[in-house]
Amino acid sequence: MILRITDKALLRRRLARAHAEARRTGAGETDTGNGGAATFLLHPVVTDLAERLASVERRFPLAVAHGGQTDILAQALVDSGRVDRVIRMEQVATGLANSRFEAFVADEEALPLAAGSIDLFVSILALQWTNDLPGALVQIRQALRPDGLLLAAMTGGRTLSELRESLFAAEIEMRGGASPRVLPAVEVQDIGALLQRAGLTVPVADRDVLTVRYGSAADLFRDLRAMGATNVLVDRERRSASRRLFAKAGEIYAERFSDPDGRIRATFEIVSLSGWAATRERP
Repeated sequence: MILRITDKALLRRRLARAHAEARRTGAGETDTGNGGAATFLLHPVVTDLAERLASVERRFPLAVAHGGQTDILAQALVDSGRVDRVIRMEQVATGLANSRFEAFVADEEALPLAAGSIDLFVSILALQWTNDLPGALVQIRQALRPDGLLLAAMTGGRTLSELRESLFAAEIEMRGGASPRVLPAVEVQDIGALLQRAGLTVPVADRDVLTVRYGSAADLFRDLRAMGATNVLVDRERRSASRRLFAKAGEIYAERFSDPDGRIRATFEIVSLSGWAATRERP
């Protein structure tokens, strides 16, 4: 039995809302070509994945670009010179509006790809939402042709640790208890075992930490909403959080995690992983 952590239906609604708001305001159009949501994390992560791909001395006739909600990843794969054809895959159709690439809507937990049909699967900032990560990795491995490659980046356990602590402290103070509000994450030391369990060879996993600074917690909340990355936990508190709660969390955040200039820090841990589909056995 799969433990449901992420409410996927709510996630899709939040992503659709983020894209609708981005189109309404024109946010992201310069960066993405298709009016996507906040992209400040996408650029460094895509750059890192593109550099990893550039070090692979082979070509990939067909690649799937999963996640990112924009054309940024797919374009980087084309620009790498390693990929002949790229198809985008997103959770919601609004993430594909005005895309320049072939595309389809699907969930990685029900991957609509035939066995041995693609050469490269690249996922960016999407697999952290998966309820059944081992199962999703198995499906990706099955979709890869022999010598096919999985490259991915997802958020790790230190992501938004400051926000988690501040919200917890605010709820304890105001309500006498706390509800889950920040997505749990797989640890980098567990990734290699998951890749091997899925049947992928030469597993590699490492991590990087990005620190983003904000004028206030309200600015961070605004960015998270623009990414569709607000609370979509199945066990979330169902009553709406009050403005007072978020204001108190913002005060605690500023007290505990401010730099000398008054700006606050937000940590994003990025876990990068790769694995190969086994080479076809030759007679």
